[in-house]
Amino acid sequence: MPLDAVTDPLSELPIGPPVPAHAAPRPERRVIAGRFVRLEPLDALLHGPSLWEETHGDGAPARWQYLFDEPFADESSFRDFLARKAASTDPVFYAIVDQPSGRALGFETLMRIDPAHRCIEVGNILYGRSLQRTPGATEAQYLLMRYVFADLGYRRFEWKCNALNEPSRRAALRFGFTFEGIFRQHMIVRGRNRDTAWYSIVDEEWPAAKAAFERWLAPANFDSGGGQRRGLAALRGDARASAGGGRAPL
Repeated sequence: MPLDAVTDPLSELPIGPPVPAHAAPRPERRVIAGRFVRLEPLDALLHGPSLWEETHGDGAPARWQYLFDEPFADESSFRDFLARKAASTDPVFYAIVDQPSGRALGFETLMRIDPAHRCIEVGNILYGRSLQRTPGATEAQYLLMRYVFADLGYRRFEWKCNALNEPSRRAALRFGFTFEGIFRQHMIVRGRNRDTAWYSIVDEEWPAAKAAFERWLAPANFDSGGGQRRGLAALRGDARASAGGGRAPL
């Protein structure tokens, strides 16, 4: 029996604990600012030129490999694609904009939005060449997670990816998501089978995740060359231990 289960007095069967049944707000098209990057509502005209440069050219096939769409043949087609996505209400698309330069370096979305159950997913993540493996890449995930839990009050935040996408699976674990299993033959994408790996983080885990993200992103955690002093997983283990949850594996 799960640790939080209770016994129904009439049926004498295990049931879940009571939960406030109010709905969460839907995410808005708004700016969410951080130190390295900010999230802006996707705008094809404003963000299109730099997103084209960042996501096409050398390395584009690998960059787009596990997305539903493929690289585009020309910038005009890509801009039309961005315009369609910008108009969507589920998923809600955010451009990831570099704070110093103002250039859009990638995008991500909030999707499969379920206000009644306070469950939501991050997806459609595309990092351009200048964003990959930078502090801004991590901060972009922190900003959405903070928005979902702290501002909107969702209970569950999901991450799903092609089970063959090892970089995405490693990222989910690094960001604090828990692996929940593989949905076999879950989708057909570009004419090929997709088994989907499911991950989640829930609201009771958010305080430790928040503390770890903020310590990792702090200026003191980077040396003069921009290298991290301590990894995110180690800092998350510290946060869990401080909260009484024991240390996580490093």
